Amino acid sequence: MKDYFNVKGRIFDIQRYSIHDGVGIRTIVFFKGCALRCRWCCNPESQSHEIETMIVNGKKKVMGKDVTVQEVMETVRRDMPYYTRSDGGLTLSGGECLLQPEFAKALLKAAKDMGVNTAIESTGFAKYETIEQLLPYLDTYLMDIKHIDSVKHKAYTGVENQRILENAQKIAKSRQTELVIRVPVIPGFNDSEKEILDIATFADKLPGVRKIHLLPYHSFGRGKYEGLNREYAMGDVAHPEDEKMQKLKDVVEKNTALYCQIGG
Repeated sequence: MKDYFNVKGRIFDIQRYSIHDGVGIRTIVFFKGCALRCRWCCNPESQSHEIETMIVNGKKKVMGKDVTVQEVMETVRRDMPYYTRSDGGLTLSGGECLLQPEFAKALLKAAKDMGVNTAIESTGFAKYETIEQLLPYLDTYLMDIKHIDSVKHKAYTGVENQRILENAQKIAKSRQTELVIRVPVIPGFNDSEKEILDIATFADKLPGVRKIHLLPYHSFGRGKYEGLNREYAMGDVAHPEDEKMQKLKDVVEKNTALYCQIGG
């Protein structure tokens, strides 16, 4: 057994047969722990690195467990026939995988050694040196850019955005992975045509970046906040209408060279 198969990390879920967060059918590993506190986060159980108890359907459920790369790859190996048929693979999500870089690197390396396509869904909020060590084993970086204005970004996520924008530029310039920009479209935060176009214009200037995904806000995770005895900061904010999303998509496509899709 290779040494990196013994590397341990903390996750809260593994989702199989997903058609999101990368091409084809994918296995998604959800890491525990995140540096951001986005008001709309649909996985609040991912935010703390600590193991927690959440009420799910009236019953207590432990959220978080420590696993080895070997244990995760056993699931990946079972799913390989689906990857072959669909060009799918392994995606690391969260939470934020950059907060467990050695575990993330070992998982990506193991996947590449098995010939499996790799992706991460990430905020990009980390030292670039941390990101850089993952790039040789990464096919696609799905990077969230939530707002261009740093003050508003901090008000809604808890952190400023300079590091995120700088890392996007560095990742793009490295040409080591496909960089796809993803924007959660949040009513009252970044859903104006100008705000979306500001992000798209930034993305359009990144070397090699050709795709942007607009992800409409939803409140599917609201019940999880109740299960964790936490307040849901978005309240009763309505989901953006299909017509609104289409207008934002049209604005991006008319003013940039990016391929824009709704959903990811």
